[in-house]
Parts: sequence; C-alpha cells; structure tokens
Amino acid sequence: MKQLFTPFEKISKSKKTIILVAWIILILALWFVGTMGQKHLFPSPSQVFNGFTELFNEGLVVHIFNSLKLCFLSIFIAIIISMFFAYTWPIPLMKPVSEFITKFRFLPLAGLTLYITLIVHEARNMQIWILVIFLTTFLTTSLISVVSSIPQEEFDHAKTLKCNRWEVLWQVVILGRIDYVIDVIRQNLAITWMMLVTVESTLAAAGGLGFLIKNSDKFSNHSRIIALQIIILLIGLGLDFGINFLRKSLFRYSKI
Repeated sequence: MKQLFTPFEKISKSKKTIILVAWIILILALWFVGTMGQKHLFPSPSQVFNGFTELFNEGLVVHIFNSLKLCFLSIFIAIIISMFFAYTWPIPLMKPVSEFITKFRFLPLAGLTLYITLIVHEARNMQIWILVIFLTTFLTTSLISVVSSIPQEEFDHAKTLKCNRWEVLWQVVILGRIDYVIDVIRQNLAITWMMLVTVESTLAAAGGLGFLIKNSDKFSNHSRIIALQIIILLIGLGLDFGINFLRKSLFRYSKI
C-alpha cells in the first residue's frame, strides 16, 4: 500500500489496472449519489442514457462520421504542409518562413475566420481550412522542435559515413525521427479533436458533433450535452490509443 503513495514508484500493470478501475467506480458512485433526489444541477445517469437514445434515433452515427471525416481530412492536409515547413527548416532560405509560420499560433481563431470566409464560401471547406491553418501552426512548431533537438553526434555520425547534406537530411531528420513525428501527430490530433466541436458549432450547416452540442445547448438539454461530451471523449481516447498502438507496433524500439 505504501508504494501507491510513493513518488516515482514503479508498479505492475495489474495494479495500474486496479487503480484505474477503482477511480472509475468512485467517479460513477459520486455521480449516482450526487444526482439522487429531486434537485440537482448535473444530469443523472438515467437522463444521460435517455440522451444517448434520443441522439442515436436522430442520426448520431451520421454526425459522428461527418466529424471524423472533417478531423482526418484536416489533419492530413495539415501534416503535409507542416512536414514541408519542418523538414525545410534546416535550409537557410526556408528557415525564416518556417519560423514565421510558427508565430501564427498566437493569433486567435476568431480573427482568422473572417478572412477565410472572404475566400471560401462553402461551409465544409471553411471548417476544413480553419482547422488546417490552426493545426499547421502548432504541428509545425512541434516538428521543428523535434528536428532542432536531434543531437549533433547523429549528424556527425552520418557525415563519417560519407553522407552528403541531403542524405543527412533524409537519413537523420526524416527517417531517423519518423517515430517522434507520429507521436507529435498523435498529440496534435487531440488538439484538432478538441477544436473540432468549436469549429462545427460556429458553422452548423455541415452538421457534426459540434452542431449537436450547439443545438442541445440552445434548448438547455443538459442530458444530451453530457452524453455528447462522453461520446467525444471516448472517440478521442480511441483515436489516441489507435495511433499510439500503431506507432509502437511499427517502431518497437522507439525511445519515446
């Protein structure tokens, strides 16, 4: 028992599972107890379950598919753009451009939306490019950080193997850090999934989980809002687990 309260103590996977299950049971118990009686602000489990049923009957699966499609398309475009800027960052001509892209992460999303609407008029395309611009800035920053943190010894080792500058870029930076890049993408996917609801709620014409939350909030249907939050959380955790599983499967000797 003492090791459970000791910092940096290593415990077995079975104990980790027991701790996780215990916390989940505690949270559920507090939820049940806290929503008993007539007066309570937070929806009860039965109300949230009814919210799930109502949402499913009203086409929840279609909205989930629309949100996933928006998420994957946006992050795919952002990955291509970010990789270009990050991998050309060591080139003197491109370095100022790549670093300038990273500075856009300090701009508010609302300010960019106005200019995008002047160029893109279709609702779905607007959502895609708002997310792409937002994600590209953060993803480029993270990827440049990965490149800049490569030890000099790895570059020197590649040079001793008679690699020219472009071969060093390919072998050390691109191939040598692909597992790190996948982990960075996994982390930024969480940001995309979180921002997805905000973007969808501002442009309801294309539907999605954000539209459902905005519509539920308009009618103060808190049970449906909580149900949607649970769905969004579970899908996000599933995406994170899937990418992390693929990374570890493809790169078993990754040090991350």
